[in-house]
Amino acid sequence: MNKAVSETVVPTFPPGVKFRFDSVRNAWVLLAPERLFMPDEQAVEILKLVDGVRKISEIIDILAARFADTPRDVIATDVSAMLHELAAKGALRL
Repeated sequence: MNKAVSETVVPTFPPGVKFRFDSVRNAWVLLAPERLFMPDEQAVEILKLVDGVRKISEIIDILAARFADTPRDVIATDVSAMLHELAAKGALRL
C-alpha cells in the first residue's frame, strides 16, 4: 500500500543517482548504484520536474496544467505513489 507524501516536500536524487536519456536504449533511465530503472512515460514526465528546488505541489501543478483533462487530485495521487515507491527503493529522497 502506498503512503501519501506531503506536497510540501522537495524531492531530490541522492548522491550517485542520475536521471538521464540513454541514447543506446533510446529511453530515459534512472541510474542508481548497481541498479537501473526504466521509468514509464508518466514517471519520466514527473522525474523531469525533479530538480531539488520544486516542491511536490509545484510538480503536480505543472502536470495538472499540462494535462488539463485529468483532475489534479488524480495527478496528485499518481505523483505521490510514484515518488514514494522510488524513495522506498533508494532512488529518490523525500
